[in-house]
Amino acid sequence: MIDLDAYFDRIGYAGPAEPTLEVLRELHLLHPAAIPFENIDVLLGHGIDLDPAAIDDKLIAAQRGGYCFEQNNLFERVLTKIGFEVEGLIGRVFWMAPPDAPPPPRTHRALKVRLDGEAWLADVGFGGAVLTTPLRWIMDEPQATPHEPFRLRQVGQEVLLETKLEAWTPVYRLSGETPEPIDYEVGNWFTSTHPKSKFRQVLMVARTTPEARYALLNNRLTIRPVGGPAERHTLGTEELIYALPEVFGLNASADWHETLAWVVEQGA
Repeated sequence: MIDLDAYFDRIGYAGPAEPTLEVLRELHLLHPAAIPFENIDVLLGHGIDLDPAAIDDKLIAAQRGGYCFEQNNLFERVLTKIGFEVEGLIGRVFWMAPPDAPPPPRTHRALKVRLDGEAWLADVGFGGAVLTTPLRWIMDEPQATPHEPFRLRQVGQEVLLETKLEAWTPVYRLSGETPEPIDYEVGNWFTSTHPKSKFRQVLMVARTTPEARYALLNNRLTIRPVGGPAERHTLGTEELIYALPEVFGLNASADWHETLAWVVEQGA
């Protein structure tokens, strides 16, 4: 179950609840602008509960953010409730990985939406490179978004998502197999608990609006305006505590402060 009215209020959507491409595009744009990507609970050692009620309490009622296993779980249930045909996907993240890096585990959840005989990639849970519009499920064709261009490429039995920065850059590679719920549980367990998981090592927070991308890596704040040069700022503890609500819409509770001070000590 999902409370659509509460979700629509959370992301600032006032349109119809109908399974159309226009609705899908509008929700996909508004979601990452309102619900930030963040791994604060992982750094605090609280773990990530994938029960739908827990996700709704956190991302909607508590005005928090989350990562892909939470974000796309919520988005899938919203789209399904509206009447879209939605299929879950799972993949390996290659974003900013060295070319010779070994294959990573499958730790990213995304969605395929079928509408009027066409398939679309939907994904509101990929941090600072999140899609802000669904992509047509077609290969080798660059597709414009409100931010950078993206494209899909067939690589064996998998589909690779790339984005155009200075050059085409890999983002993640989606499995050709339909995942089972246990696949998300295992991926979430690795991401939130394994000592080699990057989510256990650094603070990551991101929010993408139609005007800009905002991203925190530990205490380094990067702002990438659409069509403009990037700005980078190194934050102290008090500045970081201020930036979380002002930039990302996250109120830093008192039990976060010790971890945020540690984040500043680690630097970016």
